[in-house]
Amino acid sequence: MAIFALQSPAGGFLDEDLEHFNKKFDDWCVQFDNLEDATLIASTLEKRNSVEIVEITPLSYPQYYFPTLQGEIHATRQIGNKILCILEPYMSSNFRLALCDLDTKKVKITPTRYKSVLSVEGAFANFSE
Repeated sequence: MAIFALQSPAGGFLDEDLEHFNKKFDDWCVQFDNLEDATLIASTLEKRNSVEIVEITPLSYPQYYFPTLQGEIHATRQIGNKILCILEPYMSSNFRLALCDLDTKKVKITPTRYKSVLSVEGAFANFSE
């Protein structure tokens, strides 16, 4: 389920035109199904030293696989066929847990609110369905 992308060391993903970097990984970014193709294209770029190949997975970039997931993701963990995220829905809001189902692509945000990442880590570490 992984795809590969080209990323600037300063952040941002190379767009389809192979010229600009997008801050967030989305459908406008150049994508590869395998590492070999990504390596081939990266080697043809003039500024090869400034481009890194990264693997995009639901665990590393949950917002790409779950477009309805909005907010800042602070940590992720996979439990079975679900991705569990510590989520800050908007800046300075209470933290929540988001449960993202890999099979149905649905996102459920738990009702419990946490004041800090430290307080949510216990629930995150001990989460069970």
